[in-house]
Amino acid sequence: MRKAGAGTLLFTTGGGSVHPVPMFGNVNAAATALRNWVINLHNELTGTGVHAAHVAVNILIGDGGQPGFPTATPEQIAPLYWDLYERNHRSEIVFSG
Repeated sequence: MRKAGAGTLLFTTGGGSVHPVPMFGNVNAAATALRNWVINLHNELTGTGVHAAHVAVNILIGDGGQPGFPTATPEQIAPLYWDLYERNHRSEIVFSG
């Protein structure tokens, strides 16, 4: 990608990588590390034509979640990825519904 001067790398974690949730503490640690790596990669690639971004999905995807917990469909989330791909403008988006 760097040689071609174009490309997009999109990475996804749960919302706990940005807003930790105690019951997911073990997975939050790994997700936070990935988030940090992606943001550093984004900064390193600035000006090369290659874009890296992180999407934190801070909801349950689909039906059947806990009552009162926000949910969304893949069709509601997908436009975020397309926007990051098309505009190459941000290192991160947090989707909270």
